[in-house]
Amino acid sequence: MLWGNNQLKFYPKSCRNEREVESKLIVQYLLPQLGYSPDNWHQEVCFGNIRLDFLTVAARNIKNFSLCVVIEAKHPKENLDHHVRRLGHYLAKIKSFYGVLTNGKEFRIYQRETDKLKLVFCCSGETIELNIAKINALIGKESLNSKLMPTHSLNLSQVSKLPTTESKTKSMKTIAIYHHKGGVGKTTVATNLAAAFSNQGKRVLLIDIDAQANTTFATGLIKFQFDDDDDLKDKNVFHLLESKVNTIFDIVKKSQGFNQKEIDVIPSHIMLIDKQNELEKYAASRSRLVKKLELVKEEYDIVIIDTPPAVDLYAEAALTASDYIIVPSDLKPFSNQGLRSVKKILETQINDNRETLGKPSVQIIGVLPSKISTNAQYLKYAFPKQRQVISERYNFPIMENMISERTALSHCINQTIELGDLEIPAPKSIFNYADNVSSANTSAAEFESLAIEVLEKIGG
Repeated sequence: MLWGNNQLKFYPKSCRNEREVESKLIVQYLLPQLGYSPDNWHQEVCFGNIRLDFLTVAARNIKNFSLCVVIEAKHPKENLDHHVRRLGHYLAKIKSFYGVLTNGKEFRIYQRETDKLKLVFCCSGETIELNIAKINALIGKESLNSKLMPTHSLNLSQVSKLPTTESKTKSMKTIAIYHHKGGVGKTTVATNLAAAFSNQGKRVLLIDIDAQANTTFATGLIKFQFDDDDDLKDKNVFHLLESKVNTIFDIVKKSQGFNQKEIDVIPSHIMLIDKQNELEKYAASRSRLVKKLELVKEEYDIVIIDTPPAVDLYAEAALTASDYIIVPSDLKPFSNQGLRSVKKILETQINDNRETLGKPSVQIIGVLPSKISTNAQYLKYAFPKQRQVISERYNFPIMENMISERTALSHCINQTIELGDLEIPAPKSIFNYADNVSSANTSAAEFESLAIEVLEKIGG
């Protein structure tokens, strides 16, 4: 950042990380060029459960935030496309019309139009100086100030205390993460989507109903090394289906070190394999989860169920209890062919069960592209065709977001700590992992964007 002929210059190559994008591009260059003094912008502004990098206002006292500008700074290696939905979510929450996304290399201005974002300006970091007049005309202080109405009464000191949404009574929503095909990332989706919802202030219950107990492990509940220390064998999801416990609260556990906001978890156990024949004898086993969830519908906003990759009693119990289903898929042929079976079990078995219980049919939120390669050629040529097949050949909705196959998603679940001579599992959500490992930021952003999409589709 240099001065020359009384003109501040910005050099994109001087930004090596997100902090430098914030300080060198936004604070030192952009805000002064747009006419904003320190009295007219705020950093790390909190609105309920969201945090804005920057918020600018054209006047000290305003009636609302419609003419404020939300500015989000990202690491120079970040793909801005991964953050567009989140910016739209932020603008909708505070009812602002203008938002900026930048990683130093690229600069974008978006305008909110009802429930959609429109890209109104884009340039490279190297040409920001050449385009500063255009930027000023869109989001400069004087430009926005000229649009302000003369009567405004809200002081900026109240910014962090403003409510983000109107108070509404919302029912608990239960979502099954399900596919017959194994290895498509069900547990990764279930656990990190639960973490994303929790981070957004939702009261989340995560249920593991797969005998492999991967979700139970991923949320930090398997700390024991020896059979004698197993504290899950007497209180897990089997006992809920067996009805040896009265309520969910008799077996629910808090995830341990998994996420900054810990999540309520109903654990699974390897014993489910041996106990299935016992449950098969009783028809009530298939509907018991529905009734147990009904008892806690005022305690949770969202329930996520990680299901087995099978058509068995456990899958039937999970799907019967679910209002919605997300189908993770790597979009490969065997995964695609399994979609027919998914649809068949829903239409011929699950929806009949739910009708008997007075529940509406399960709604398919969509097929979620999961474990998707980040290879540029694949994403350009093969991936669009694979997405098209899901809707055209298999008649399934396809979700807008995707979860890429990245090493961070496997590393975060394989974290450990040393306890004496033992190495104890200490898995992390992708969000907690990203706090210390910057390479995980892209995966964290994908899950945050996925959570926003799901909430939009279920009215959460």
